[in-house]
Amino acid sequence: MTADAADDRALLARHTAGDREAFGELVARHRDRLWRVALRTLGDPDDAADAVQDALVSAYRSAATYRGDAAVTTWLHRITVNACIDLARRRASRPTTTLTEDNAREAQTVDGTYDASDAAASVVAALRRLPVDQAAAVVIVDVEGFSVREAAEILGAPEGTVKSRCARGRARLAELLSDLAPGNLTPVRPVQRPVTAEPGAPSDDDDPNDDDPVDDDREGSQ
Repeated sequence: MTADAADDRALLARHTAGDREAFGELVARHRDRLWRVALRTLGDPDDAADAVQDALVSAYRSAATYRGDAAVTTWLHRITVNACIDLARRRASRPTTTLTEDNAREAQTVDGTYDASDAAASVVAALRRLPVDQAAAVVIVDVEGFSVREAAEILGAPEGTVKSRCARGRARLAELLSDLAPGNLTPVRPVQRPVTAEPGAPSDDDDPNDDDPVDDDREGSQ
């Protein structure tokens, strides 16, 4: 166990023991990365802020159920991804605003890592059309750099399901971005852009061959 992982567990233990400062310290350690995951999964800064807030409230309340089977950061990411999925599905039942280039630019520049080229805006628009379950898998594996095994822990899904979601998401992105010139796609890798579900888009959970427990195992399940 790394020193950071040990510190995370110590902070969570202090929180459950009644230390009023410990959870704030834990949040400060992980907030930026959780925000980045939420932003890239949902593609909208306001939605991302709502999802992170929901996730942190959930983590605060369910800290006592943390079993220590996974790293605290994995546990927090799982709660955040679940919050993103829940929010995206609620949003999908209501009309949504059209993604404009200005909105894409705002999402791309929140953490200062994206350019605001026309190609980048097109990639953002394409990623927002992915089913949110595929989007979450792509963000966790291809953007955040977690292994498939770690992503399976975060998403509460079998490794095969995670691989399938990533493959489907990448294939769909290739279709959506086929009109972009190859030169534009090189510096703007499709899997490195914010994502969210398009209203009415199919979910992996609709696949009868996809054994996916992500929605059945919620916060504090680690």
